[in-house]
Amino acid sequence: MSKERIIELRKLLNKYNYEYHVLDKPTVDDSVYDKLLVELIKLEEEYPDMFDSLSPTQRVGGTVLEGFSKIEHKRRMLSLKDVFSYDDLKTWAKDIEDKVGKVEYVAECKIDGLAMSLVYRNGNFEYGVTRGDGSVGEDVTNNVKTIKSINMHIDYLDEIEVRGEVYMPKESFNLLNKEREKNNEPLLANPRNAAAGSIRQLDSKITASRKLDAFWYYLPDGLTYGLNNHYDSLMWIKSLGFKINEEGTGLFDDIEGVINFIEDLSVKRDSLPYDIDGVVIKINDYLIQEELGYTANAPKWAIAYKFPAEQAITKLNDIFISVGRTGRCTPNAVLEPVRLAGSTVSAATLHNAEMIVDKDIRINDYVLIHKAGDIIPEVIKSIKEKRDGSQIPYVFPENCPICSMKLHKYEDEVDHYCVNNDCPARVVTSIAHFASRNAMNIEGLGEKRVEQLHSEGLLNTVGDIYKLKDKKDKILTLEKFGEKSYDNLINAIENSKKNTLDKLLFGLGIRQVGSKASSILANEFGNIDALINAKIEDLNVIRDIGDITADAIVTFFEDKANINLINTLKEEGLNMSLDKIEKQESIFTGKTVVLTGSLSLLTRNEAKEKLELMGASVTSSVSKKTDCVIYGENAGSKYDKAIELNIKTLTEQEFMNEVNRVLGN
Repeated sequence: MSKERIIELRKLLNKYNYEYHVLDKPTVDDSVYDKLLVELIKLEEEYPDMFDSLSPTQRVGGTVLEGFSKIEHKRRMLSLKDVFSYDDLKTWAKDIEDKVGKVEYVAECKIDGLAMSLVYRNGNFEYGVTRGDGSVGEDVTNNVKTIKSINMHIDYLDEIEVRGEVYMPKESFNLLNKEREKNNEPLLANPRNAAAGSIRQLDSKITASRKLDAFWYYLPDGLTYGLNNHYDSLMWIKSLGFKINEEGTGLFDDIEGVINFIEDLSVKRDSLPYDIDGVVIKINDYLIQEELGYTANAPKWAIAYKFPAEQAITKLNDIFISVGRTGRCTPNAVLEPVRLAGSTVSAATLHNAEMIVDKDIRINDYVLIHKAGDIIPEVIKSIKEKRDGSQIPYVFPENCPICSMKLHKYEDEVDHYCVNNDCPARVVTSIAHFASRNAMNIEGLGEKRVEQLHSEGLLNTVGDIYKLKDKKDKILTLEKFGEKSYDNLINAIENSKKNTLDKLLFGLGIRQVGSKASSILANEFGNIDALINAKIEDLNVIRDIGDITADAIVTFFEDKANINLINTLKEEGLNMSLDKIEKQESIFTGKTVVLTGSLSLLTRNEAKEKLELMGASVTSSVSKKTDCVIYGENAGSKYDKAIELNIKTLTEQEFMNEVNRVLGN
């Protein structure tokens, strides 16, 4: 009987929890809920064989981890392109309607939080993972369980993934800062940062105390669930028990309706119980989404309208130069502290010497500032009418403020550079960049830790990272270093050796070479030696690698110090290549293929991967250059266009027959 009572109590508590945290319509008092929870706790202690990690009793936190493991997303979590004016929003909409005709738009509050993906199997919550770099995120399952509005069970037995935003309500944020103030702890800057920090706590009990919440706004591959559009998907996941922001979502026939929605939100933005920094606009129809496709980093069928940045006037007391990992010298304003967009700002970027001259910004000026993209404080202009004669024109230094070496200005570039590879500022920032998440992802080796190890003479080059394993005795004498933190750091360093060439190239900090260019170069050359030996003309023919980037790459590898570093990293066992999967000959080899309709045997991404393995180029729209269209149920306009253009079509089963013949079952 008691075991049956455990099951009954779990169902009741889950029901009351859903009514309170999702529907905002509690049917019992808190005292009733608490009494039932206490009863369940006692019964579970009495019957340990009835333990269930998804029980309501397990949602208060208490699990302490040593670190977060990584999970690869089944589908990349892309970012969105931003627009900052109604004119730009109208241009985006016109471009779309010129291509595909009249469309419906869904507009949603852009919640200022942390992007998250949830996966369920057999009706049970399986795991939660952060966005990370879009391809790989952090497993924060234990912390997600503490968010009361997230159901641990849903009425859907097949695997399902939903994506959304974890955020800290304004009320929770204010209570947290009051508590921190009482304990003489630094106040948190804004709810977004507080949410991100809370979901990444190693102790889930701390996360539980932060009272986070979440909205869910995206169902990947909605067509595979028999849904035709984004809005219907939202209503469907709502019916499964997911909390959607229905009041902050609208369906519109034209972009003017979207703009009116944005205007209304702008008025009531401050009164909302959560922070928003804009509105996300999506094309509603899934087939039209497919037709529009994607860029490398963002869908073409969605865009984010960002609210105009909040502005403030304050006094510029001084200008100082910061030196980055590539040696770039950036002037920064020292400001009288001022409150701006949820945090206190005391410094702002001035970008480069030309900007200071063009905007006539002087020391002791009053200046107008804002946060670019609501994140980075930036000086917009000086307020010349407030000048009183004490203002001093700024003269950009000729020498590096850190190492005193003469600065260099490259032709056709506005920035000044310190070209001294041994400059202490460059050493610290370059090592920290090498270890950063989007490069070699060495957890525990952030800039503060690098500064500490550098000041002790333990980290002077990137190569020294891989020699820290031999410095244990010295490291354990340092502040905030114990056996566990040392072991975690060394394990992270050793694991980084397995990273692929693109991560290594980005970590090396080659001027003009970001993460995208690193990926392009890795795929083009396959290994580090081939890239080292590449000439300007070899690089110039590669798409997206321009003259300036090509010159920067060749110059980097002409430097003996850089070659010595690479040889050191080779000796330490770092991977210097990118494995290329051998493509199989098939009827798709060299062909351009389009997928359309709902596939039942594979997901869209799985089908795309198999086509690429068989030598195909997969595109999103049908044209005269298309060789084949593979279609599932509800194929729609792409199938019709293929018939109209006399393009070869294959059913999903015919496609699978070729997959099984070439790649096997």
